Amino acid sequence: MIEQIRADAQETPVSISVRDDDGHLLSDFVKELEQAVRALDNARVYELAAGLHEADMGDVLETLKSDDRLGLIQLLGDAFDFTALTETDEQVRTEVLEALPTSDVAEGIGELDSDDAVYLLEDLEEDDQERILSKLSSVDRVQIQRSLDYPEESAGRLIQTEFVAVPAFWTVGQLIDHLRSSSGLPEKFYEIYVVDPGFHLLGAVSLDRVLTTKRSKKLSKIMEEMRFSVQATQDQEEVARLFERYNLVSVAVTDEDERLVGIVTIDDIVDVIQEEAEEDMLALAGVGDEEISDSVFEIARSRIGWLVINVGTALFAATVISLFEETISRMVALAVLMPVVASMGGNSGTQTMTVTVRAIATQELNRRNFFRVLRREFLVALLNGSGLGLLIGIIAGLWFQGLDIGLVIGFAVLVNSLCAGLFGLLIPLGLHRAGADPALASSVFVTMVTDVVGFFSFLFLAAWWFGLPY
Repeated sequence: MIEQIRADAQETPVSISVRDDDGHLLSDFVKELEQAVRALDNARVYELAAGLHEADMGDVLETLKSDDRLGLIQLLGDAFDFTALTETDEQVRTEVLEALPTSDVAEGIGELDSDDAVYLLEDLEEDDQERILSKLSSVDRVQIQRSLDYPEESAGRLIQTEFVAVPAFWTVGQLIDHLRSSSGLPEKFYEIYVVDPGFHLLGAVSLDRVLTTKRSKKLSKIMEEMRFSVQATQDQEEVARLFERYNLVSVAVTDEDERLVGIVTIDDIVDVIQEEAEEDMLALAGVGDEEISDSVFEIARSRIGWLVINVGTALFAATVISLFEETISRMVALAVLMPVVASMGGNSGTQTMTVTVRAIATQELNRRNFFRVLRREFLVALLNGSGLGLLIGIIAGLWFQGLDIGLVIGFAVLVNSLCAGLFGLLIPLGLHRAGADPALASSVFVTMVTDVVGFFSFLFLAAWWFGLPY
């Protein structure tokens, strides 16, 4: 009975609805699956989960508790596709790989494409990697180990070693016969790579070109010389920009001697683009590589560093305020309005900083257009600062029944807006030139500058205008 259910589940996709209209997992489905796992109901588990797409299975694994997660995988046995682990966050993935028997992990990884296998292994400790690799076939072990030897976040970590490479002197007919008779072809491929006897990359032929060309034509006559190829040590962000710029589906990867070592495909690049975007977004908030499944202690530890730095910058701003202690004591309205000036500058600076960090990441901002962008940001800050200064000045004047206080705060808002626009651009650029990550460090320094300038300009102008001591 169980064997028949397993066979049916593997041959036909599951027909059970697992997501609602918004794309979220159905709570009833998850609850029913949990009950089947806890009851060790093998047949029901297979019926519910054996045919799930790896992306759906990845979400299920993240949703289940640790014990239920491991129980589900064990009940599925051979029907569990380890590709699903590439769809989970790092903590869940590592927990599963460390909990399962090494032989089971090796068997599951051995069935994956090389790029997915590397993705699963790269976050494990070296001892765990070696233990799993020792259980693989010699061919798989060498391919995966070679990818793991490349730097993190490089093209070498993304390469798929399953590709089709043939000599240039072959004809189209020989290639087609080879493709039809060979049993070791990749499941999906889009191009045929042409190499010399030393496996140096010469060019590529697309499958549509092969199918529309006469059998007698030599590949050397129809191949396209490789306009786009990347080094295995090249940063994955640069590879992603290449895909984005030229609308590529796959790209060849070569070693330092221009020998073909693998390919990178668009599915991996989509993941890279998403990861890099998430990384920049988290960095702008001073948050590290944080996952939704991380523990309280891990999250607190990843956030505390920049919060401590914020303490220092906040104390610096407080020191500026303390210089005008007597001024504030003479005019209470200043204490009420100070946060308004700092807040407006902070928001303006964050807007400019975010756009600048993104432009740096996509290489849209360079020496040729720097002054044009600087002029644009200055004019935007001047326009917005004038409008906001006028608005806040009118509100403050009516609130405290005095034109003078409105003029002071309006001018202070304008000054701080100009400063925010200027430093929101210059600080990320300066950090980038210094080799620091502008996404990670910019927000702290931009906020510090706008707070200090905002407080100082407002209090100094007030002291000078009203003739107060400071």
